[in-house]
Amino acid sequence: MAATAPRPLRQGDKVAIVCTARKASPEELAAAVATLQSWGLEVVLGESTAAAQHQFGGTDEVRARDLQRQLDDPSIRAILSARGGYGTTRIIDSIDFSRFAQDLKWVAGFSDITALNSHLLTLGHQSIHGVMPMLFHQEAGEESLESLRRALFGEEVTYTVPAHPLNRFGVATAELTGGNLSLLQTLTGTRSDCPTAGRILFLEDIDEYLYAIDRMMVHLDRTGKLQNLAGLLVGHFTNPQDNMIPYGQTPNEIIDHYAGKYGFPVAHGFPVGHEPQNMALVCGREARLVVNDKGAHLSYL
Repeated sequence: MAATAPRPLRQGDKVAIVCTARKASPEELAAAVATLQSWGLEVVLGESTAAAQHQFGGTDEVRARDLQRQLDDPSIRAILSARGGYGTTRIIDSIDFSRFAQDLKWVAGFSDITALNSHLLTLGHQSIHGVMPMLFHQEAGEESLESLRRALFGEEVTYTVPAHPLNRFGVATAELTGGNLSLLQTLTGTRSDCPTAGRILFLEDIDEYLYAIDRMMVHLDRTGKLQNLAGLLVGHFTNPQDNMIPYGQTPNEIIDHYAGKYGFPVAHGFPVGHEPQNMALVCGREARLVVNDKGAHLSYL
């Protein structure tokens, strides 16, 4: 059964910003609030944006309570996670999505928020993997912000990516799923573990050691996550780390080693992840991926 989508945002809609992971102050979010207001939206800063416990946006109880409140409030039409870091998996099992399921709204974020994106898709709901408010005017490029706006407002979004020497040609039509590689591995075997079979998977990560990227790809492969994919998008693997004895492969070469065991199309260099080009992808939405000698093209159906 296809994942269900919230209605597109409209001018005047109310959106909330919450911290499900690392802390972010209202002052740090001011520029993002101004941008969202320029899109015609009313912005609510959740309780967690004014809270802090060490690196977190408040205690687990504060962050969970804030997310639950925004999920249940019928006046809120989208929830944007302020930033990633770490912490979403600590609260996800305490959230009740039953009222949300009766009145869907957009949830958006990436990195640590992969846990929330994946969990929602296990429940059959679409969400957005995209730029978070903390990064609106620090790292995010204008293209990335515009792709998020278009996704939220239900406007057409298509992506064309230049050819890459490791691309594997083919065509796939399937729902999108994926996100941060280390989070996807962390979710394996939990209630937030989203099936990948028959779907187009996208991957990205930051600051990971090359051997760790290989180890995580081994884990995905051994747990059957790669075998029945419809397609694969390889995003940014930003600032990869290495040991004193070099690992000997780039992140793309590591991923190609495992993807090459199967016959699905693969598009490397896809603009998603921890870099200025972080284009919004709708998890759970059916898309068509075409990879050929000209490059790769992704469009929603």
